[in-house]
Amino acid sequence: VQLQASGGGLVQAGGSLTLSCAYSGSYHSMSSWAWYRQAPGKEREMVARITNVGDQDYAASVKERFTITGDSAQKTVYLHMNSLQPEDTAVYFCNAIGFLAGKGWSPGRSFTSWGQGTQVTVSS
Repeated sequence: VQLQASGGGLVQAGGSLTLSCAYSGSYHSMSSWAWYRQAPGKEREMVARITNVGDQDYAASVKERFTITGDSAQKTVYLHMNSLQPEDTAVYFCNAIGFLAGKGWSPGRSFTSWGQGTQVTVSS
């Protein structure tokens, strides 16, 4: 399964951006999608996650500001980011977890895929 992230850019503090993650390829089913970010010198952290039944969870630092949504018809997951702050500056990666096709209608082995990352820079 391939993931293609896009939508990053430069924005002033207080501004908004929406990131997109388009997924493609052959699979049996998807379990969850997530956005992670990694700032220079810091570890990669989970920002937001949505499951295949719509359950969401967020990092405490982005709650009330970021929203993750998905469009199954378009096979795209979005991260809507509002009230951006300089500390949100990072490379953002999308992630998907699911199952490959198995024998017959059964799921096969699980997989985890990552997109290539998109830079978000928030100026003060």
